[in-house]
Amino acid sequence: MKERWAGLRVAGRILAALLFVAPIGWAVWASLQPLDRLYHAGEAEPPRWENYERAVTRLPFLRFMGNSLLIATAGTLGVVWSASLAGYAFARLRWRGRDACFVLLLACLVMPETVLLVPRFIVFRALGWVNTYKPLIVPAWLGGGAFYVLLFRQFFRAVPRELEDAARIDGASTWQVYRRIMMPIARPVVAAAACIAFVAHWHAFLDPLVYLSDFRTFPVSVGLRMYHALEGSWANLVLAASLLAMIPPVLVVLLCQKYLMRGLHLGGGAGRFGGG
Repeated sequence: MKERWAGLRVAGRILAALLFVAPIGWAVWASLQPLDRLYHAGEAEPPRWENYERAVTRLPFLRFMGNSLLIATAGTLGVVWSASLAGYAFARLRWRGRDACFVLLLACLVMPETVLLVPRFIVFRALGWVNTYKPLIVPAWLGGGAFYVLLFRQFFRAVPRELEDAARIDGASTWQVYRRIMMPIARPVVAAAACIAFVAHWHAFLDPLVYLSDFRTFPVSVGLRMYHALEGSWANLVLAASLLAMIPPVLVVLLCQKYLMRGLHLGGGAGRFGGG
């Protein structure tokens, strides 16, 4: 009986995997076909790899990819650095107004991003940052976002106080405790935050659409929309460009998957250090 249930579970997992992979497999097939083959059944044809060359040359698609890589990398570094600092301050330091600020932080988790769109645009326009990458990168260096701060805060709360006390007895300052004690043991959380932040910055669409007007500065998310508007009838080329745009975030997730779930689990305060 147990073997039968085990077999059913395996079959269910295989079916779920096939349902997930099937659309991607069809997109790969369609990106290698002539356009008329997508709409009319016909004889099988050899793959047309030149579709990918045409997809990246019709528009400066590689430039769009480079712009996204710049924005995502700078934003990810800012998230990890600033969110870890803020999370450490909330978790381990005592300062006036900490609890009130933490309540405001939790409120930011439930506030839709669109509510802040107009006020932020007014501020960035007054600073002269419109049509630059600063509105897309600088906020990541000023806290990184409520989710990331909460992730680090929950992890740092679970770290035993004895580690910090021992470091302070040896003469370590607050900065040294953060840099030499907290961050090395927070590697799974750092990896999880970096993975999520990179993918979020890579796929960000609304902010680049609002703040950027020169197509040479577009990230790949906006570039794909522009490509679709200009080449919308060429579905095979649009699919080829879309598949190329998937490669960097997929690689990041594959590299970080070892730490992703573990980091989220530790960031929930239920890791190897106990509940804090």
